[in-house]
Amino acid sequence: MNIRTTQLAQSILLVSLILSANAFAHAATDQDVLGGTINGKLTFASDYVFRGESETMDGEVPVVQGTLSWGNELGWYAGMFASNVKFSDPNLEIVTAPYIGKAGKFGDSTISYDVMVFSYLYPGASYSNYTELWIKVGKQFGHANVQLEVTPTIDDWFGVDGWQGVNYAVHPSYAFDNGVNFSASIGYQGLEGEGAEGWGHWNLGVSKAYAGINFDVRYHGSTMDSDHKVYGTQTKIFDDRVVVGISKSF
Repeated sequence: MNIRTTQLAQSILLVSLILSANAFAHAATDQDVLGGTINGKLTFASDYVFRGESETMDGEVPVVQGTLSWGNELGWYAGMFASNVKFSDPNLEIVTAPYIGKAGKFGDSTISYDVMVFSYLYPGASYSNYTELWIKVGKQFGHANVQLEVTPTIDDWFGVDGWQGVNYAVHPSYAFDNGVNFSASIGYQGLEGEGAEGWGHWNLGVSKAYAGINFDVRYHGSTMDSDHKVYGTQTKIFDDRVVVGISKSF
């Protein structure tokens, strides 16, 4: 079986698993499961950009992503995210990400918090696995919201021995009365360790739901130049780009 056929088979398997998970989520909607409810989300997009970096080798392949999550009224939640990816390492073709967290508000204020442990697991390439602790604090201002994020790695970043990372970001958003949502992010992915170097990243876009489907158009950019300690001269995956996505929640 050649590489292209293998990738196609894996993509079909991923889509099948995601569709099955979301079908289960749809069937379990509004039903009590261990004191909470099950939800799902299915996304198709032209690329998967994570902190300024294309996770599909500069958009060589479109992505299909799925999330299956459980949450209760106390703010506890857990779930699984999955997506196809493409890197120079041929073993990095799928990422699965189990997560668990707690979200809520501080008392009766409009200040929110969200603390989550999120693990990046790569089937067939476990040497790249790593885990982050996502910490967010937000404030609502009428239609506007601002979130501050600090996300350190719990173990070695992307499996590189001795490398530790912390992502700092600000996420502003504004919801218009007509259902259009504007959102943006600006951040810095810090890396520490021998030969490590961080980079800045940002994105801005608009989204709107129509007929039960959410449409999102987003522009991504970064401070990455033509040479970098981590990526060398292979920095094309950080080029500015527009990503179009559609998603359906269940």
